[in-house]
Amino acid sequence: MLSPSRELEFLKFLDKLSQDLRSIREPRKALGHVLRESRALFQADRGCIAVIEPGETEARLLLHVPREGNWDLQHIGRFIRHTHPPARSDLMMAPVRRRGAAWGAMAFMRQQPAFDRDDGRLLARVTATVSNAVRSMDRERMLEIRDRIDRKIMEQIHPKDLFYQILDGLRSLTHYDHSSALLIRENGEDTLRVVAEQISWTKARSHRIGLTLPLDSALQPTLASAQIHGFDRRGDTWSEWTGKPVARLAEMLDYNRVGPADTAEAREASMLCAPLVARDGTFGILKVAARHPGRLQLFDAELVDRFRSQAAIAIQNLTRTESLQARILTAERKHAIADLARTVSHDVNNALGSMLPLIQQIQVDLQSGKMEPTVYLEDLEHVQMSMQVCRRIFGGMLSFARGGARRTHNGQVQPALDTTLAVLKDGMERRGIDLVVETRGDLLPVACGQSDLEQVFLNLLTNAREASSQGGNVTVRVESQQDQMAITVADTGCGIKPENLPRVFEPFFTTKANGNGLGLSICRSILWEIGGTLSLQSELRKGTRVHVTVPWASSALARATQ
Repeated sequence: MLSPSRELEFLKFLDKLSQDLRSIREPRKALGHVLRESRALFQADRGCIAVIEPGETEARLLLHVPREGNWDLQHIGRFIRHTHPPARSDLMMAPVRRRGAAWGAMAFMRQQPAFDRDDGRLLARVTATVSNAVRSMDRERMLEIRDRIDRKIMEQIHPKDLFYQILDGLRSLTHYDHSSALLIRENGEDTLRVVAEQISWTKARSHRIGLTLPLDSALQPTLASAQIHGFDRRGDTWSEWTGKPVARLAEMLDYNRVGPADTAEAREASMLCAPLVARDGTFGILKVAARHPGRLQLFDAELVDRFRSQAAIAIQNLTRTESLQARILTAERKHAIADLARTVSHDVNNALGSMLPLIQQIQVDLQSGKMEPTVYLEDLEHVQMSMQVCRRIFGGMLSFARGGARRTHNGQVQPALDTTLAVLKDGMERRGIDLVVETRGDLLPVACGQSDLEQVFLNLLTNAREASSQGGNVTVRVESQQDQMAITVADTGCGIKPENLPRVFEPFFTTKANGNGLGLSICRSILWEIGGTLSLQSELRKGTRVHVTVPWASSALARATQ
């Protein structure tokens, strides 16, 4: 039994230790601090913290002071697994718990005097204190991750970015060592599509994005229950933790078992499946996988369960936003076609109108026999120029139509710019607008579909044309930078009022009499999709400058494979 003086001394130590732990946020730092302080308290020669992670077979040293010295990790491992190793007078151990289960042990050694039972009881109180502190730190970490996702939702990031924020959050929570994935059931179909996957054990790009898995009717009630299921694989057989007959679910989600990377290392051996369920039924699944049986535990399932409802709401909201953006994009393309039709009809009518009197005069001269070769050649030259204008206009429209059908993932800036100018250049010249185009550096392919690139140029140059008056200037600068293309469209037009600047990217906001307010919002949406940027500066009655960056196609591919 402890003496009153020793009990008082220990209580003071424990109180100071608890105060110290309140200012530490990292579990490893907390464990290191407690190890050093406890070694001094027990006057031990050396101390260590050894752990056995789920799926590991042997204990490993996490921390030890001093750095030199050997430890019997097999003996400590038996203690962690509760297999009662033989007692030793020179060795004292107490359990450290984490994530709701036995995790490690704090151990001290000294030759003289030998440890007694009171020392062991005191050490157990120390490890209980640090275990509770680590549990609080893990909980704070979970709340930070949830807050981070909340902030991302408020920023209205693109759904794909949110998907990977969610998967990154899952990794921070569960520390999985294989992968996590998000699968979405679209439009109530009986299939699940892999829309995001994060692989922790290799830096290779996931080849499963877009993979479609059939969802048979027998699994739908299992998913509709919204219960999280845990599985472990022994050999080639999956079993649910509680023995429920739903192994077919794990078999369906074990799609990494096939393909060129089918090795023991690549296989999943532990899995969590968290259905995402809304009022209309199951709309997706969050999957977390580890490489060893038993690596994922009930504690991990509880963490995922707390995280799941927030993720489900975020995914639903941003999926709806993506659908709205698709409808807005369709509306913008229809508006662009209508605007093109008005522009083309006006330009072509002018070109044909200038040809008609010349042709009529040529007919009269031929009938009267008064045709002069010089005048005849001049008239034909005017006719040819007008026809070239028509050809250039219709060629630009044809390029737009072909670009929309191609839907390529890479695009060429110069052809996109040429196509846009073929439609708008003559109209600008008739309005007395001076157009200057400057290109610098090698114009390599960019990570933007050709039709989308042409759409961006069309919207920005149309805005610049409409903002400019007689004698105005429009400048287009295209410059190669380190890993992207920088495009600037500037005009000396009417500019934008300061109170309207914060709203220019809002869908349907416009100050034009015949505008629909979709041009800039669609441009930004296109650029967000490919990791580009769009910024705008404007000064009333002085003009507007729009700056766009588009990643190189090679840069985007390199990032995707990291």
